[in-house]
Amino acid sequence: MLNDTNRTLIYATKKPDDQLLEQLNTRGWQVTITKTPSGISRQIGSDGPTAAALLDLTSGYHSREISEFESIMQPSQIGWVALTAPEQLGDVSIRRLIRDYCFDYVNAPCQIQTLCGIIGHAYGMAALTDGIVPPQPILSTDAEMIGNCEAMRELFRVIQKIARTDAPVFIFGESGTGKELTAMAIHERSLRNKGPFVAINCGAIQQNLMQSELFGYERGAFTGANQRKIGRVEAANGGTLFLDEIGDLPLESQAGLLRFLQQGTIDRLGGHEAIKVDVRIISATNVDLELAAQEGRFRNDLFHRLCVLRVDEPPLRARGSDIEMLAHHVLQRYKAENQRKIRGFTRCAIRAMHTYEWPGNVRELINRVRRAIVMSDGKTISAKDLDLEKWAEKRTPTLDEMRGHVDRQAIEQALLRHSNRFSDAADELGISRITLYRMMGKYGLRNPDECSIQI
Repeated sequence: MLNDTNRTLIYATKKPDDQLLEQLNTRGWQVTITKTPSGISRQIGSDGPTAAALLDLTSGYHSREISEFESIMQPSQIGWVALTAPEQLGDVSIRRLIRDYCFDYVNAPCQIQTLCGIIGHAYGMAALTDGIVPPQPILSTDAEMIGNCEAMRELFRVIQKIARTDAPVFIFGESGTGKELTAMAIHERSLRNKGPFVAINCGAIQQNLMQSELFGYERGAFTGANQRKIGRVEAANGGTLFLDEIGDLPLESQAGLLRFLQQGTIDRLGGHEAIKVDVRIISATNVDLELAAQEGRFRNDLFHRLCVLRVDEPPLRARGSDIEMLAHHVLQRYKAENQRKIRGFTRCAIRAMHTYEWPGNVRELINRVRRAIVMSDGKTISAKDLDLEKWAEKRTPTLDEMRGHVDRQAIEQALLRHSNRFSDAADELGISRITLYRMMGKYGLRNPDECSIQI
């Protein structure tokens, strides 16, 4: 056992053992206790290498959590040790988890000193790796929030930064990119994480009901109001209010929301008392709100109140190898609930997934893979199972096509990094604004009817 003074250990358990903790501390381990797969993922992604990890499978993890561990326990710089009960070894998923990802395992009950010794050996073997740490794809246990591409890495960095503040956040992205997951990730990493996270879809509520949904009402405020109702804003007090599809918010409700943001108080319908509410606002839309404000469909003053910090969700087509990673993650997550023994995807399926444009983004990918799990007749999922058969027919691209693909990807990523500020993106790419705008038209990244350039 190595005698390093800064050895770190993740102790994943729902029921920490005080005697074990005392022994580990005595032996110089810096122990971090976490109860969930997402907690482990965040710890692995934090600054500084993690040397060893103890996974207490006897503490009550259910089958879905076991499958989530598979996606987390891959970095070679971590020595994993599993603590199991003998009867658990009859579970195929647990056997596979131990076989594929753990340095060793110990059956409980066991001698604490024996367990500490095995953890030390696991740490020693992990310390012999070449120091190349593969990027951590997982930010959340949800399949939609994984990624290794530069656009997703930038998104993860932005989330970590803005979570520390209390300013309003505006999330822009196409439908199906996971805007609500990003909002939840911001909330979970903020100082408000012990408060409620309340979401409301502004496009799914009738216009005449929006005011009462947002701000609530008093008994007798209107016909049918038989008792007081707390609105979504008040329900989020002390936490975060997520306004999804904010671009569909009626103008009348926009005025009420603006008044709340300015004063920090609300008035229930039929009420005569201003109620102070402390919430952080995160809003999201796939609508161009700046254009909507210019056309009078959205209040310009409200837009600037909401868009203090902006987050841009990358579309799936701009995420490269993340597409295959996501597909495998969804497969691992859902095949167990359908009791299917599907191993993976055929080459034609992978080729089709990279060729297809994914207009529905991550949501569409999840739905296609889930449907394929049910409908597939074999042990691998084909392009036909994904209903992407015609995208699997791939010819060798020409050099011009390959250059065009690289150019398009570089432009998309530069625009994402600079929140669609053309001048900054052009400077990074080493071209003029005029050239950038021309190339965007060539690769279908703007409306061909547009004739003005964003400064």
